[in-house]
Amino acid sequence: MNAQIFRPLAAALTLALSAGLAAGAAPSSSPAPAVTPGDARTILARIEERNPNLQTFQARVHVDVRMLSFPWLSPKLDGTSYYKRPDNYEVVFDRVPSYAKGFDKLFGDIGDPASWQKDSNISYSGVQSVDGKPYFALRMTKKIRSDQIKDTVAYVDPATYQIARMEWHYANGGSIVMTQTFKQQGGYEVIAGQHADIRIPRVHAVADATYGAYQTNVAVNDAVFTKK
Repeated sequence: MNAQIFRPLAAALTLALSAGLAAGAAPSSSPAPAVTPGDARTILARIEERNPNLQTFQARVHVDVRMLSFPWLSPKLDGTSYYKRPDNYEVVFDRVPSYAKGFDKLFGDIGDPASWQKDSNISYSGVQSVDGKPYFALRMTKKIRSDQIKDTVAYVDPATYQIARMEWHYANGGSIVMTQTFKQQGGYEVIAGQHADIRIPRVHAVADATYGAYQTNVAVNDAVFTKK
């Protein structure tokens, strides 16, 4: 019974990943530089310029999930996050309860503008304020109409071009909001932690991921990228 109730949450996470999007870095208080309306391509290009010499990485990740509605489950997941340039990202958990399938589709820094443009129409929605801080807002709607995902909004830090916040909006009124923080390691900006707030009909949950030490520019087997 608990697994049946939990499945809508996992399904929502899988849908979020199908949009080809993820969260970015911590917010910045720097003022936004001038960007003309509709200049989405410039913003996307600047995002892609981050960590130009980082070819691969892998890092251990721990995720705590807490259901804030019945059935009050709190699974803890451990796994490894992998990246290989240009656009391969994957989190492989050691063991995942059947009711939690889909969480691997939420975590991982998969800020990949190339994939976004293949999957979605992207428009620049101007500078928007979140908690008093300015961000470039990119609104994405799927090229192939989805009856489930209404749209997705990426909030981009104008000082660093990291993706500070992602919002997935669903036709049923549900949403997933994700933020993350970064750290410096080996001369690269890498993900330190992520927080997701998941609210879909009859389900409310939060999930927090913490990333350990990174191994950068190491050999990564293509077989790990199951989403490809």
